[in-house]
Amino acid sequence: MSQVSEIPITSRPWKFSLHFFFGVALAAFFWYASWTHWGVLGEYAFFPQWLGYILAVDGLVVWRKGSSLLTRAPREFAALFLLSAPSWWVFEGLNNFVLNWIYIGAEDYSIAQIILVATINFATVIPAVFETTELVSTFPRLARFRAQRRFAISPRVLWLMMYAGAFGFAAIVLAPRVAFPLTWVWLFLLVDPLNALRGRASLIADTARGDWRMPVALALAALIGGFFWEMWNFYALPKWTYAVPYFGFAKIFEMPLLGYFGYIPFAWELYALYHLAWGVCRRTPRVINLERGEIE
Repeated sequence: MSQVSEIPITSRPWKFSLHFFFGVALAAFFWYASWTHWGVLGEYAFFPQWLGYILAVDGLVVWRKGSSLLTRAPREFAALFLLSAPSWWVFEGLNNFVLNWIYIGAEDYSIAQIILVATINFATVIPAVFETTELVSTFPRLARFRAQRRFAISPRVLWLMMYAGAFGFAAIVLAPRVAFPLTWVWLFLLVDPLNALRGRASLIADTARGDWRMPVALALAALIGGFFWEMWNFYALPKWTYAVPYFGFAKIFEMPLLGYFGYIPFAWELYALYHLAWGVCRRTPRVINLERGEIE
């Protein structure tokens, strides 16, 4: 995932793909099962509901531009699910310090059951964000965020950002009640500059070239995905609730209003982790195939 696609919308097929309809049906059915607490189907609705969302959005992308994450590179699309689960477990680990969210309705689950079910559910996070990002990228207005004013960024600045990310992580562990907002920033500051230094796709490199399309697309996708996460969670059981110091007011569903802004850097972190993983594997990303360029 490294550039915003620009396939003309006029070339899109006039029919929706079969997996679009399957995705809509899957999401709708398990939405109903979840909110009505329809036995085991409602209890374990999270994964199939979000799988339906992912397939439906992928189908919309196919309709709008003729190809999608799933149709372009199905094996790498599947690999997103494998990357997603351990990525979210990092944040679950940090929540042991910040205690910003808790799960209710799973008190009778065994530890093994919690780990298994949670891992399966967490596998949908990155595919959902990246699918929504690609859908956002099909809208022409995003092009206005390209060719903005450029600026130079030196390797020294990138190293300082990485140090800031490392110190942010330490602050979360040592002073979680004060540093909890850094939960959604530290990993981006640590990984994205590293990707830039290694010549991989990087949001910092993009913005240095004056190209803000991908940061903006990811931000919008995160807010859209965040809305669905919080809405579908509201009447579900099991579900999560929040206990956020200082900023826990004006809730939309269970999430405090200001908490939605945390979804934006979270999406940037997922993007950075994706390119880190592909870089370590020495493979060229094909899931979202973006233009490359070096930092000036």
